[in-house]
Amino acid sequence: MLKLLTPVECGKSRIQISYKDKIMIIGSCFADNIGQKMADLGFNVCVNPFGTLYNPVSIYNSIRRLEDGREFTPEDCVPMGSGAGLICSFSHHTSFARQSMEEFLENANSGLKSASEFYRTCNRVIITLGTSWCYRHIGRDIIVSNCLKRNADEFLRERLPSDETARLLSEIISSGNISGGEHSNSGCRRFILTVSPIRHMKDGAHGNQISKSSLLLAADMTCSSFPGICEYFPSYEIMMDELRDYRFYSEDMVHPSAQAVNHIWERFCEFALPEEERPVLAANEKLFRQSQHRKMH
Repeated sequence: MLKLLTPVECGKSRIQISYKDKIMIIGSCFADNIGQKMADLGFNVCVNPFGTLYNPVSIYNSIRRLEDGREFTPEDCVPMGSGAGLICSFSHHTSFARQSMEEFLENANSGLKSASEFYRTCNRVIITLGTSWCYRHIGRDIIVSNCLKRNADEFLRERLPSDETARLLSEIISSGNISGGEHSNSGCRRFILTVSPIRHMKDGAHGNQISKSSLLLAADMTCSSFPGICEYFPSYEIMMDELRDYRFYSEDMVHPSAQAVNHIWERFCEFALPEEERPVLAANEKLFRQSQHRKMH
């Protein structure tokens, strides 16, 4: 038989994702894709409570804030650039921007409160790393989650080395298994790492490969340091090898198509979902398809 693809062996994860679990999903827009899919199919998930996050420092800072619940203040508020006339923060995606500082803080802190409560009691965390490239705001000397359309000369572009990314991930995992309140599940919190299959072509083809390679090395180092607590799912490798044809990309030739996302989701289910919950997943998929069906008038 003619072989038309190169299968990526995922194996079966020792860390399973069950309908009984409470799951935080955080990271790049691929985290949004998979998180939305899990929400649609009835999993108990909280997805990117600060919006899409791309670099490891922003993911680390966001999880730290979820742990301590530290509220956003007027000092965190930043006017967006390009004449947007909106207020946001360097910790948020621009979808959180509001007309006034008061509006932004009310929305940001309300979301933080519920997400922080969720994180403290969750027992599964899926982290999707997008890029090693970061932008540091010169005036505030911080790595930002989003440049908020402000002038490029306000920022320095830098790349995190793999050992620094591994250190940040290790701190997240270590604190995630010693912190938490009286009702926390954090003592048995488990982590799944993945590298986003979305290429960051604004970094150039070579820059993207260097960035992804650094993330892959960091993920491997981290999983080796925490056997049984942290595992790696090869979403990037599945996209690059199994789905290397451009028909699996959307029109921008960078993001995976809906078909590709569905394929990687299926592979993730094979990797992490307990076999006994397969019938529940199938039933929920059927219900979701029915809910999306529009009646003819």
